[in-house]
Amino acid sequence: MSAQLSQNMLLAVPLAPLVGALVAGFFGKAVGRAGAHTATILGVLIAFAISVAVLFDVVAGARFNATIYEWMVLGSLKMEVGFLVDGLTAMMMVVVTFVSLMVHIYTIGYMKDDPGYQRFFCYISLFTFSMLMLVMSNNFLQLFFGWEAVGLVSYLLIGFWYKKPTAIFANMKAFLVNRVGDFGFILGIGLIVAYAGTLSYAETFARADELAKLGFPGTDWMLITVICICLFIGAMGKSAQFPLHVWLPDSMEGPTPISALIHAATMVTAGIFMVARMSPLFELSDTALNFILIIGSITALFMGFLGIIQTDIKRVVAYSTLSQLGYMTVALGVSAYSVAVFHLMTHAFFKALLFLAAGSVIIGMHHDQDIRNMGGLWKYMKITWITSLLGSLALIGTPLFSGFYSKDSIILAVHASQLPAAGWAYFAVVAGVFVTAFYSFRMYFLVFHGKENFRHKPFPGEHDDHVDDAHAPGDAHRDAHGGDQAHTPHESPAVVWLPLVLLAIPSVVIGYLTIGPMLHGDFFKDAIFVDAARHPAMQELGAMFHGAAAMATHALGTLPLWLAVGGVVTAYLFYMVMPSVPVAIGRALSPIVKLLENKYYLDWFNEHVLAAGTRLLGRGLWKGGDGFLIDGLLVNGSARLVGMVAGLSRLVQTGHVYWYALVMLLGVFGLLTWQLWPALAGLAGH
Repeated sequence: MSAQLSQNMLLAVPLAPLVGALVAGFFGKAVGRAGAHTATILGVLIAFAISVAVLFDVVAGARFNATIYEWMVLGSLKMEVGFLVDGLTAMMMVVVTFVSLMVHIYTIGYMKDDPGYQRFFCYISLFTFSMLMLVMSNNFLQLFFGWEAVGLVSYLLIGFWYKKPTAIFANMKAFLVNRVGDFGFILGIGLIVAYAGTLSYAETFARADELAKLGFPGTDWMLITVICICLFIGAMGKSAQFPLHVWLPDSMEGPTPISALIHAATMVTAGIFMVARMSPLFELSDTALNFILIIGSITALFMGFLGIIQTDIKRVVAYSTLSQLGYMTVALGVSAYSVAVFHLMTHAFFKALLFLAAGSVIIGMHHDQDIRNMGGLWKYMKITWITSLLGSLALIGTPLFSGFYSKDSIILAVHASQLPAAGWAYFAVVAGVFVTAFYSFRMYFLVFHGKENFRHKPFPGEHDDHVDDAHAPGDAHRDAHGGDQAHTPHESPAVVWLPLVLLAIPSVVIGYLTIGPMLHGDFFKDAIFVDAARHPAMQELGAMFHGAAAMATHALGTLPLWLAVGGVVTAYLFYMVMPSVPVAIGRALSPIVKLLENKYYLDWFNEHVLAAGTRLLGRGLWKGGDGFLIDGLLVNGSARLVGMVAGLSRLVQTGHVYWYALVMLLGVFGLLTWQLWPALAGLAGH
């Protein structure tokens, strides 16, 4: 058993990817493509190897919480870089570095013909560094640095193809929406600093009971409730919760590897991780927990509905990500923090697998992303087919697969919760099981089975008639003149399918192997705090758990399993047996379909109401405030007033002594008259 973790070893975890990013970014031309991917992959591999060693030490009982570098001290407030490594951090370190390593390897094949090859490796390695700094922090300053750094690199990656207008729109949208969430986040941190007087997690948690007794000035709200809601607003932006979810589907404009790295496994889960880390604060406010529960359940169900009508393979997976993030948020709301991060971990593996498999399909389809143009690909892409099937089975919660253990635990925890919003949340997560199974296997059947539509493409894509090397990596595989060979799918190279196989393994087994220690053992004992007396969901969950195998067996008679089966069967009947049925349903329910196609009109509202209102307000402040009030009255007006006074003064400032003498005499006469007038008036009265 390791008594203590090495500070230098922990420092190497974030610094190794940073060094790789610097090599690829500043010396990319000198080292070439091979040098760039070698340096970055080596850096992430080192980080992963150390993270695994740290995980084993943490399991053995080792912990670390210390300052690495003290930046400045303002009175009693310390601003520093420090690491907190416990079960929660160690798990996140392994997940982040493993998924990042798989994405780095995958990128060699996916981006091999892209002119921005070295730049892309620099960005994804820099992202890995930023995410590790976030999850390893022991204070709010470093947390905020990592929080903003992953947002910045996400902006760069979403807009990686910077000549593509839709990519530029998407990265700006992501940046602006996240600023809304980050405003709430920094307000929450500011309130902690103002009332607790510290940026340290440990010191803040030690004063949590004191904070819980304070009211928010000028309101009937408790201070701890305001702090928790502000922090969660930050999580709503980063983890794409309704209504701040609108940026994530559009972020699919970036290359597929970043969809897996950022929007499935790491950045979007930062909000989930943060709330779990702040569990000692959130446990003190049932109001905040109910708010979290409502937001999460809306996201879980209604984002799943949007996945049903998508035709872009990446957007189907993107809306699936939104829905699953909603499930994690629901778990946070019922104080099942360990279940939330457990689903975070299992989801990271199978969702990264599904994104990378989608990228493999896109390569095989010569960069056509429309699932209506696919079909029958299992014959041509057997490895992608099998791994996609495994990922889909994990996603819908098939017994013994990783997603089953985490998703069923969430449903059970919500059912056991006593919070007022738990009833609605339970309906949302149970109904979401059917929705998830339906859209997941709709995509699976349309892509891998049925009619081979790629031979005639009923819905031609943007890359079908031209080659755009800057925006379509891998087009060298395609015959620019068309022909059957150009439109026949093919299995991706080994550098692409190997990460799929390596991700498929934990997607199947990790839940079975880890549910005991992570949910019902001591793995998170000093990282997550739950007030079992007020929030007994985890306690009841533990009483029902009798082992991973027994849990899978018991699920055979439960509602969620049969809803999942119903979703798969319905998808098969609708799209393989009776394809006219969904068309007829779509016509009959055209208003609902239109609502879904317009994404509940949230984008329209944001663009035509919020953005238009902001522009109107900005124009009013510019024209009225800046132009009329500041420039017109205060600046130019004061100048005109001075000029007017000066002009009048110039009339009496002649420079002639006799004129000044006359003015002085008149002044003395006027002064004497003013002083003597009351006396003269009194004499006149007598």
